[in-house]
Amino acid sequence: MYFPKFFLLLLTACALLLASCASDNEGRQVAIAFYNCENFFDPADNPAKDDDEFTPQGKYHYTQKIYEQKLHNIATVLQTMNSGAGPAIIGLAEIENNTVLTDLVQQPEIARRNYKYEWYDGPDPRGINVALVYDPARFVMLRSEALSVDLSGIEGKSHTRDVLYVYGILNGDTVHVFVNHWPSRKGGEGETDAKRVMAARVNRNTIDGIVKNDPNAKVIVMGDFNDNPGDVSMATRLGAMAEQTAVAVADLYNPWASLYKSGQGTECFGGKWNLFDQVLISGSLLKNANHKLQYEKAEIFRPDFITDHYKGHDGEPHRSYAGTHWINGYSDHFPVILYLTYSKPGN
Repeated sequence: MYFPKFFLLLLTACALLLASCASDNEGRQVAIAFYNCENFFDPADNPAKDDDEFTPQGKYHYTQKIYEQKLHNIATVLQTMNSGAGPAIIGLAEIENNTVLTDLVQQPEIARRNYKYEWYDGPDPRGINVALVYDPARFVMLRSEALSVDLSGIEGKSHTRDVLYVYGILNGDTVHVFVNHWPSRKGGEGETDAKRVMAARVNRNTIDGIVKNDPNAKVIVMGDFNDNPGDVSMATRLGAMAEQTAVAVADLYNPWASLYKSGQGTECFGGKWNLFDQVLISGSLLKNANHKLQYEKAEIFRPDFITDHYKGHDGEPHRSYAGTHWINGYSDHFPVILYLTYSKPGN
């Protein structure tokens, strides 16, 4: 839909005022989270999608009761983030549809925050997608788009999951947010590298267009990248830099590189920790001349209640299923949180 330029400017000005007022009420810290929710389906069969395994008659015997418990579990995780204040924006992965999102934001644990969401039904054959959930008191959504990742030049699928792009105003600053879930390593890391490089290219090309028009644009790239911070797709093709001092305003900074080098991770496979879940930021959030949003710190969110204590899996994420048996878990990934601080000019 086309909007006259003056209308967009007016809308942006109004949104900036609202978001700025909201920021005073929420304090001086803004939390941005990402969480791969591990097969977050509803139990209804969608004939257009390969979701049969997560139905009452399917392999995982995914009943309404289990679904309701999964909703409660994920909502509890979101509720406890940021010392109970909740994130301002949350990227989610492995979300089947808007039914799941509508039910999630209405859960009593988080309902008072009146979370809204952005989501598109993408090309994934199983019907799992990414989404952005946001607190409208702290983030004003202006525009969103599903960015297609074309894999037609690579053996296998012609497309993978879309990248969700959202443009809005976060605590008084305009931000560009990208939510990702890149192709898995199924079939081998080397054999699937090119697919993740292609997904990185979609992000990079779009970001390059944004910073060409505005070198000081504030960019946030989050997701389950199925690659670690030092892998080619992240460090080279996306250009996410590990050293904060080397990051220019239009570059991307990856605060998770040092955590990964120290042996930390968000997902454990075969006894090896990976840090696939990351939130990256542009250098403009390190060197912000308007004194609004600035990077503070990043952490893997791993409270005890979402941590496994079974023999052989101690310290790992407490996943939803053991094999095909529901064990009342949460996800096979730990969520991650990046914190920004907010201050008025002159403070």
